[in-house]
Amino acid sequence: MLTRIDHIGIACRNLDETVEFYRATYGFEVFHTEVNEEQGVREAMLKINETSDGGASYLQLLEPTREDSAVGKWLAKNGEGVHHIAFGTADVDGDAAAIKDKGVRVLYEEPRIGSMGSRITFLHPKDCHGVLTELVTSAPAEQPEH
Repeated sequence: MLTRIDHIGIACRNLDETVEFYRATYGFEVFHTEVNEEQGVREAMLKINETSDGGASYLQLLEPTREDSAVGKWLAKNGEGVHHIAFGTADVDGDAAAIKDKGVRVLYEEPRIGSMGSRITFLHPKDCHGVLTELVTSAPAEQPEH
């Protein structure tokens, strides 16, 4: 069962400048940063709030590390902006299977490792009214790196 909005992914050309905008404008601070070589992105997670299920909601800022990455291609076509929405779940495998049974294409055969050690999969945007949708099971302990 989907329990919360885990994060909203925002594609950007310059991660440091975009982080500074969200810090200066809204007061959001970086909770976690990492480079995901497999997905070809450098990212920053800005924590917005805690949630009743023990998770949190974030803004995920994504800068491509290579032009041929999914985010790099998307950015070239669409420019900066909202890239995807992610819903939190305690069981990414079970929820992905249930959603697939309803006719929605799941993009990964098996969930992959995402930000902060989470387990993730994506749903095809053409089956979700144009919205790239991610399902996320958070790693057991969400602790900042710094």
